[in-house]
Amino acid sequence: MSLFLGKMRQHINGHKELSEHKDVVKVDAGKEVLIPLFATHSTNFDVFVKAGDHVKVGTKLAQCNDRMIVPIYASVSGVVTDIARKCMHATLKPVAHIAIENDGKYETTQAFAPLDYRQASKAELVEFMKNAGIVGCGGACFPTYIKYSGDAAIDTLIINAVECEPYITSDYKMVEAHMEQMLLGADAMKKTAGARSVCIAVKVSHPELIEQLKQACAKWEGMEVAAVADVYPMGWEKTLVQTILKKTYSRLPSEVGAIVNNASTAIALADALTKGMPLCEKIVTVSGDGVKDPINVQVRIGTSAKTIIDAIGGYAAEEVMLISGGPMMGKTIVNDQFVIDRAVNALTVLRVKAYDDVNCLRCGMCSDHCPAGLQPVRIAQAVNAKDKDMLLRLCANECVECGLCTYICPSRLNVTENVRNGKRQTMAALKK
Repeated sequence: MSLFLGKMRQHINGHKELSEHKDVVKVDAGKEVLIPLFATHSTNFDVFVKAGDHVKVGTKLAQCNDRMIVPIYASVSGVVTDIARKCMHATLKPVAHIAIENDGKYETTQAFAPLDYRQASKAELVEFMKNAGIVGCGGACFPTYIKYSGDAAIDTLIINAVECEPYITSDYKMVEAHMEQMLLGADAMKKTAGARSVCIAVKVSHPELIEQLKQACAKWEGMEVAAVADVYPMGWEKTLVQTILKKTYSRLPSEVGAIVNNASTAIALADALTKGMPLCEKIVTVSGDGVKDPINVQVRIGTSAKTIIDAIGGYAAEEVMLISGGPMMGKTIVNDQFVIDRAVNALTVLRVKAYDDVNCLRCGMCSDHCPAGLQPVRIAQAVNAKDKDMLLRLCANECVECGLCTYICPSRLNVTENVRNGKRQTMAALKK
């Protein structure tokens, strides 16, 4: 980590205006839905259905029992046609999927019993989160119950509605449409954590939403709104905790008495508590100069990117770059056959532009702006030299892959990819 840290953040043109002020459009899932058998830590699932089985919305399809428990539920009704079909996942990994022929009826079955969180114990709430399959909806897909299973003293729950990536506005739309549900979910998280207060973080660039939230929070005990700076990566939990609580930590926010959850995750928990239903559909931003009509869509989990883009008018250019997520931390995928998973909150489509290759200027801007305090240039040198000892000393494994070093680079080098390679090598060395 750098001894002399720079400002470690940057205002970025968000391009939010492309989709933020348009109504959300509902897109039908299509004739076939593919449910990924994917958890952040594993793809080892026990499957509970077979080809030919009829399922309903809410049917439990499979469960990962590998270190962390993650159940998977059907998002449509219809007939299971294939088990464990290998397809490209939004994480760029080939992942097994359960294929369901969508009958278009969307018949539902209650996946689990609703729960009155006000009367429930911490243990009951943690178990409920686990069985409901609540995961981080902001991109991480980390099982939520793990955050609440520890014994650390938690004082503050931070609800992350910052949405600092360019183009993405899906969380804002979710909060606008389901504000009371978000606050209910946050209150349930607050009780589970034993926290004293809830702080909902929103960028200062959204004054109307901030005012609406302040009025809504007045009805709830211990809830407040924090207007945070419009800089990137304010949505990273370490930056958010430092900004709101003025505290830093090494590994987990719980070290300083905090838990951070995404706003859409709080909504998903509220729906599970009140309706007995898992996350089956979500709002996804489709934006960028590579689509004809940037907009937010409401889609079922398992809907293909192609189905969504076709439904909103298609691509705006012959050569485009399709990114699962935002342009900073998302992953570029070579085709649009992958599907929306629980953690996918955006499809960013950008026109391909050609730039002249320029060598590194050694200006140090990537180091100055790195929110983790790393030295990307030195890490890149260590990668090229295959110097694993140097990569360990440079803490390459602490990279959060935020993409800010690539964005800030005047030579337009893909700095993040170099550091990502160094991170992989360091993680492999640490495992050995």
